Amino acid sequence: MTVKLFENNSLLKECTATVTACTEKEGQYLVELDQTVFFPEGGGQLSDKGKIADVIVSHVSEKDGHIYHECDKPLEVGAEVKAVLDWRVRLDRMQQHLGEHLLSYACWKLFKANNIGFHMNEDDVFIDLDKELTEEELLKAELYTNEIIWENRPVHISYMDSTEAVKLKDKMRKFNSKLTGTLRIVSVEDADICTCCGTHPPFTGMLGSVKVIRHEKHKGGCRVEFVCGGRALADADKKNSTLLTVAQGLSVKPEQVPDALAKLKADLLAQLDDVKSKLLKIEEAQLQELYDNAPTNAAGTKILAVPLDGHDAKDIKVFLPKATALEHTICLLVAAKPERISYAAALGADTEGDCRVLIKLLNEAFGGRGGGKSDCAQGGADYCADWVEKLDAVVDKLK
Repeated sequence: MTVKLFENNSLLKECTATVTACTEKEGQYLVELDQTVFFPEGGGQLSDKGKIADVIVSHVSEKDGHIYHECDKPLEVGAEVKAVLDWRVRLDRMQQHLGEHLLSYACWKLFKANNIGFHMNEDDVFIDLDKELTEEELLKAELYTNEIIWENRPVHISYMDSTEAVKLKDKMRKFNSKLTGTLRIVSVEDADICTCCGTHPPFTGMLGSVKVIRHEKHKGGCRVEFVCGGRALADADKKNSTLLTVAQGLSVKPEQVPDALAKLKADLLAQLDDVKSKLLKIEEAQLQELYDNAPTNAAGTKILAVPLDGHDAKDIKVFLPKATALEHTICLLVAAKPERISYAAALGADTEGDCRVLIKLLNEAFGGRGGGKSDCAQGGADYCADWVEKLDAVVDKLK
């Protein structure tokens, strides 16, 4: 059994150890030591990284009491080696994990929201709560968490039998009654208490800060993404740089960016509406030419196909009355934008037919879905580059 030096001293960065086993697996070498400072992945926390002698340790895992250091080179069994952590990685893991404890505690303490899931990877950390919290509530939980951090409270590690731990049940944020034997208890002074196998800094001040960056509804509760310590600083630096770049591009102060963007969006939408209005007028002027050149079926009804490039379903509704005012005409209108094809089938004045049959032909041609009534029907599909050719093919079937 490997001695876990990290359990009682999370600040220990290196140790001297003896290699007790080394086996090859899928191009990596699983090295076991008689003692280690490397934390194996578990309890939602990622494993440590670092070096053993001159060999790189990329991941650490534990199974049946054996701790396996995944190395890029083999090490001789019996050799005495120096195991050294990548301290930046260890500190990051500890900051995120203790941050999870404290933020979960704040949500539980203030709003009775329980943490039912903890996820950490190289880029993201989030918790799942069994209760949906508002933006305002999460900001209160965030502030409560940071106040605990700034008070630099001590973090205690203790061990007790499960029968004794039961006595702390009412004080603990969560307690797993299925755990037996000796339990490892992590407690923040006058705050969170829970069973945990992970590494944590000895004082909350080492977290620096916790920042909630987004939240969303999730399985009847909510998922809360956050960053702590070094990640919080990096996130703030990145967003501040982005904000300054945008502010410079808009020629405004950073605090004026939201209003400037809203005005810019409104101006662009107004210009777009103006362009589309003018484009529709041009296409309306070409409608008579399309009508004059439209083919006629055996019943003497015109098959009018109107391609509206750069338009959407709303523009079809605007254009539709112009087309259906034409007598003895079957109207097929197709609007195309880069992400979507919209189409409609309608009957002109004094025209017999069933648009439900027509929309079925359009659905088949574009691989879309749609429906309606006998005098008018609409549908849509994913964009396709050959949409004009497909419209022509439908016209050919109706001739």
